[in-house]
Amino acid sequence: MSASQLDQLKQFTTVVADTGDFESMKDYQPQDATTNPSLILQAAGQDEYRHLVEKAVDELKDAPADGRVEAIIDRILILFGIEILKIVPGRVSTETDARLSFDTEGTIAKARQLIEGYEKEGISRDRILIKIASTWEGIRAAEALEKEGIHCNLTLLFSFAQAVACAEAGVQLISPFVGRIYDWYKAETGKEYEGADDPGVQSVRSIYTYYKKFGYQTEVMGASFRNAGQITALAGCDLLTISPKLLEELQNSSDDLERALSPDAAKDADVEKISYDEKGFRLALNEDAMATEKTAEGIRKFAADIVKLEELVESML
Repeated sequence: MSASQLDQLKQFTTVVADTGDFESMKDYQPQDATTNPSLILQAAGQDEYRHLVEKAVDELKDAPADGRVEAIIDRILILFGIEILKIVPGRVSTETDARLSFDTEGTIAKARQLIEGYEKEGISRDRILIKIASTWEGIRAAEALEKEGIHCNLTLLFSFAQAVACAEAGVQLISPFVGRIYDWYKAETGKEYEGADDPGVQSVRSIYTYYKKFGYQTEVMGASFRNAGQITALAGCDLLTISPKLLEELQNSSDDLERALSPDAAKDADVEKISYDEKGFRLALNEDAMATEKTAEGIRKFAADIVKLEELVESML
């Protein structure tokens, strides 16, 4: 029997699990894992992960009331990260509070706190990616953090301008959101998109090509997939972060998978180098209605889930 599509994909792309569910990570053996407030909230509501939330609450229930809930949530994120790192051989992405998305100094401070929390547990900062929204302020925070050896995953990325600014800032990794781009265009046009015609796929392909053409070291990790076709159309991308449902679908298919992206092909691409200062970045982002709307919506949704997590913690105190 020929190899599964998942095994074929692993030949040229680093597969990352997009989940807070440890069992599915064990099943599909990804290299890395990513979490976000929504995934942690989902997992925290399940009986098998409740003990991690209870542990964080128990450890910090006597902390000063001012800042206690925030400290407990940081601890929950770290406890999940520690468990994930027992399963995956690579890195885990841990997200900063989405409400800091327009606060450069606040983001830097939160990232340092999270890294310190991991290092106290004996986990090297090389195994952690701090997830930050791809706002101008978030990108500036990541630029400063990278200089301290705190590596960042710039998330909620929907536009070429965001990707260029991240590369110029020297961030470790970006997560362009394929599925959410697709959602926007599907809602806007009423059309279904497949494979290379998918606007989300096209977005990642153009970013990947640009990075490889100009020798940027920033890793490209396609994220937020709606179907397996989006994943196979990006085979060869540096990394792809995939939900358990789609990992299972790839595992169960033995169709041939061809590499769609490669550094060699990108080097011959006819693209021009561009650069953004703050004004240029804000204008370019504003000109892209999809990216503007989706970045804002993503920040709101993650912020809402952090609030729900806070309410869960408060109910347990």
